[in-house]
Amino acid sequence: MSQKNETAVLVLALLTTLGLVGGIFWWLAQGSDFRINSDNSPSHQLEFSNKSNFASVSSKVPPGLFSYGGSTTWAPIRKVVDPVIQNDVPQFRLRYTDPTFGAPGSGSGIKMLLNNQLAFSQSSRSVQPEEHQQAQRQNFTLKEIPVAIDGIAIAVNPELNISGLTIAQIKDIYTSKITNWQQVGGPNLPIVPYSRRKEEGGTVEFFVENILEKWQFGAGVKFISTTTQALRELGRNRGGIYYASATEVVGQCSVKPLPVGRTSAQVVPPYKLPFVPLSQCPEKRNQLNAAGFQSGEYPVTRRLFVIVKQNGQTDQDAGEAYANLLLTNQGQELITKAGFVRIR
Repeated sequence: MSQKNETAVLVLALLTTLGLVGGIFWWLAQGSDFRINSDNSPSHQLEFSNKSNFASVSSKVPPGLFSYGGSTTWAPIRKVVDPVIQNDVPQFRLRYTDPTFGAPGSGSGIKMLLNNQLAFSQSSRSVQPEEHQQAQRQNFTLKEIPVAIDGIAIAVNPELNISGLTIAQIKDIYTSKITNWQQVGGPNLPIVPYSRRKEEGGTVEFFVENILEKWQFGAGVKFISTTTQALRELGRNRGGIYYASATEVVGQCSVKPLPVGRTSAQVVPPYKLPFVPLSQCPEKRNQLNAAGFQSGEYPVTRRLFVIVKQNGQTDQDAGEAYANLLLTNQGQELITKAGFVRIR
């Protein structure tokens, strides 16, 4: 073969190789429907990062009946999202399960997950070190997948004349260092702080960890079992105060949500301005300050998680599929409809 012909063959082979490589990269860019985790290892269950609705990912969702449970904060999301999943992805059947003993909540849900009572759980707080350690003793790990943003709102009686509170003032109220509203610019009136007990929910655990900085509740705190009961008490008690998920507080007609700040000069409302007078409720209701939650301007926000048992089995597939459904555009829109803030 002449030198001229050899050169032509080499050029042709080079062009063919480049075309094949380019085709592979094009296919990966166009056809891939998963993301690589931050540790550069592919997830056990592919994440539907570029999908828009439930139907578009239904083929990747495992069939069967899956039990899940956990956070009471999640209740509005379950009410809105789960019926749509059942309609759009009928092979993925979901059953919410309460604990056998004690109240439902983030902690009880994770405990049930560790005890093999659930396929996955919902939480309004991160997994705690001791829960990670228990999972490791059982030869698996727990993965938390954030799917929504929530804020903690402070509620008071509508007749209480006070413009807002700092995080430090809230801490001092709940540790009984501040006991009269006059000490924070309000009327001469005893403060009656209400709370659920720490073991009864992730919201309380988050509050103790991040607002009280692990201090114990003060002697003046009155414990109640549910947010519904606490809001009733606030409606009757002019000196009362309570904290809960902003979704449970901001749109209420019987209580007033307070602006909160890191300093008294920078208080930010958990509701969208302008404030809708409660006299116009329920025809008009206050809406979440979604922009303030997303930007971090509102100082007390948290993420809501799907907690997945990473054991390489069907439960892991179910938990990651549920989270991935919520991370589609349709899932994020339903989360907004439920009163929470989309995370993406």
